[in-house]
Amino acid sequence: MMREPEAVSMAAFTAENPDDREAFDAHMARLLVNPDVHNWAVLSGGGEFVGTIATFRSEEGAPEVTYWISQAHWGQGHASRALALVLARTKRPVLARVAADNYGSLRILQKAGFVVVGQGRDYAPGRHAEVDELALELP
Repeated sequence: MMREPEAVSMAAFTAENPDDREAFDAHMARLLVNPDVHNWAVLSGGGEFVGTIATFRSEEGAPEVTYWISQAHWGQGHASRALALVLARTKRPVLARVAADNYGSLRILQKAGFVVVGQGRDYAPGRHAEVDELALELP
């Protein structure tokens, strides 16, 4: 089956099956009791849930940020605003990772001051394949 061009830039590091509620609930239960993980809901100006943003301790020991915004709300500034709020309360350096072809998310991170510090390949459950990945850092 041929993918639409927009699908290529979609998040790669999501759940393998985002419709599996039982797996989602189990994953969230583990995150909510981990003191190194901080989760926030991202709301629109009208209070509508549009996504999530979180920080966690990376393998390097520094905070790492991750976010997800519902595709219906892309391009409206929600990720940039949520990222600015989280970064204002997060110790530096802050790390982030992004699929190399996720240009929208890469642009959001770079506008916030993140710089690319590495690259590699990793399995992306959301795409059921290995993808090129960029490592970024906000010094």
